[in-house]
Amino acid sequence: MENNLVQPLIAAIISAAIAARSYRKKSLDFSGAISGFAVMTIHIAVNYRFGAVLLVFFFTSSMFTKFGEDKKQKVDADFKEGGQRNWIQVIYNSGIGTILVLTVWTVAGSEDYCLNSKESSLLTFLIGGIIGQYCCCNGDTWSSELGILSDDQPRLITTFKPVRKGTNGGVTKAGLVAAAAGGSVIGVTFVALGFVTTNCSSDIALKQLLLIPISALSGLCGSVIDSLLGATLQYSGFCSVRNKVVGKPGPTVKRISGLSILDNNGVNLVSVLLTTVLTSFACSYIF
Repeated sequence: MENNLVQPLIAAIISAAIAARSYRKKSLDFSGAISGFAVMTIHIAVNYRFGAVLLVFFFTSSMFTKFGEDKKQKVDADFKEGGQRNWIQVIYNSGIGTILVLTVWTVAGSEDYCLNSKESSLLTFLIGGIIGQYCCCNGDTWSSELGILSDDQPRLITTFKPVRKGTNGGVTKAGLVAAAAGGSVIGVTFVALGFVTTNCSSDIALKQLLLIPISALSGLCGSVIDSLLGATLQYSGFCSVRNKVVGKPGPTVKRISGLSILDNNGVNLVSVLLTTVLTSFACSYIF
């Protein structure tokens, strides 16, 4: 019984420390810190690799969010110091992954597995979905946070016409490369730890390396889906008073693109869901 409690206890201690630090550093507001603590605890308690993937996403995204804050403040109408995220953003960026993590726990407990459809197609599908969730979120965040700092002229993904920085659906070459890099980091983390935590045959273990290019594609795919949704279902307009691109129409706002159907959280949720499903099927087919 004591052994069964060790991992959840470690998970709670690590999560509490990270949540408290993130609140002090303004990466999370109070509601974000509480929800972040719960999400982190679940991931780490179920499987250390799941926890590592979540933490790599959180720390790298928070780090890049803080890059070039002075420049971003001049462009981003919703700029917050430190990129402070609330509970809604935490849930939208990790809710699907958390559900999948809990599902894996009900199926296999905390035992670690290699991706191998011949041994368990369900676990391979579920774990592929978890990877897809965080490849999408990490890729999209890296793309947004680093792309906006690029000197490249953003182009609307649906028309390829030049648009102002901060326009939903605007993409740059630097942003697309960053999205693939953000996804690949998730894959590298999961695969590298797997060599230590799993006990698979040499051929199956070697095959896990294919997850890295899959993760890079998932990060890129998630970012592209996010941009397509942002360009079509999310409103972008230029406010002549604030001199910034904004997400809501108004008397001083000239429309650039999109419809007021989804907000940023809605776009994130749909892109995560689609990328999760696509990555699950890709892993099931390849592994």
